[in-house]
Amino acid sequence: MPGFAIPRRKLTTALAVLGLLTAGAAVQATSAATPAHAATTYKVLFDDGHAEEAGNADWIISTSKPDPLSQNSSPSSDKDWTGALSSWGIALQKTGNYSLKTATSALTYGGSSTTDLSKFNALVLPEPNTLFTTAEKTAIMNFVKAGGGLFMISDHTGADRNSDGYDAVEILNDLMTNNSVDSTDPFGFSIDSLNISSGYPAAISDSSNAVLHGGFGTVTKSLIANGTTATLKPSDNSAVKGLVYRSGYSGNTGAFFLTSTFGSGRVAFWGDSSPIDDGTGQSGNTLYDGWNDTGATNAALALNATAWLAGAS
Repeated sequence: MPGFAIPRRKLTTALAVLGLLTAGAAVQATSAATPAHAATTYKVLFDDGHAEEAGNADWIISTSKPDPLSQNSSPSSDKDWTGALSSWGIALQKTGNYSLKTATSALTYGGSSTTDLSKFNALVLPEPNTLFTTAEKTAIMNFVKAGGGLFMISDHTGADRNSDGYDAVEILNDLMTNNSVDSTDPFGFSIDSLNISSGYPAAISDSSNAVLHGGFGTVTKSLIANGTTATLKPSDNSAVKGLVYRSGYSGNTGAFFLTSTFGSGRVAFWGDSSPIDDGTGQSGNTLYDGWNDTGATNAALALNATAWLAGAS
């Protein structure tokens, strides 16, 4: 029986349609393999205006300020940005969902500068070593009250890196107890004047907690290498919650990492800067890699907490 011949015009049309269908399938496959980034960009400001580089400290995400992208616009490793917090910053940058900046001058809220707090979702204070001014404390507290996230990272008592008479314990306690917005224990905790030499504080069991079980991993332990803890005061703020505790402690004492709220905003506290140190930084600084410490899950804790503070989780 002779074969059935397809007219040239119909054959051409059929092939064109088949091509379109094949191209469409390829586009769908590509889209499925590489999901688009979230539409929301969460903006995080790292403070470097309060001696965060004093002494042997190097608490910056990059030497390029305010914009770390000026050093490297597509970072892939901690060496692509210079600073002991580069791993933290790059991990956020690589998600495509965060915009990061560094503040090097006085903190303001409601102003026009590129680092004004009104332009950000979260503020990170990585072991400040100079007191905040009255105006700065007002700005920080109003920022949190209006819905911002505040990440406070301390160090042990006596860690006065610039020898001005104040360490991070005193500076952060002063922020909470001596401001014009609310000085009546607004966050529900105080930082202890301790120097705990070492340990691996453990996370509580709470599978629903977005900081302990977030998009960046599960938190089991943290690292303390000359740090401190906090005392919780839930009668002052019922939202305060200890998430990671020094060995042998629980409840309202010995909290190494905690969260709270104030107004419409969120607060996190970490009792040591060692866990955020990625071991890289500027020449001349002796740094230690706590970020990748195999006995802890510090990266997951820092990143999950940042997401929670910024409203991304």
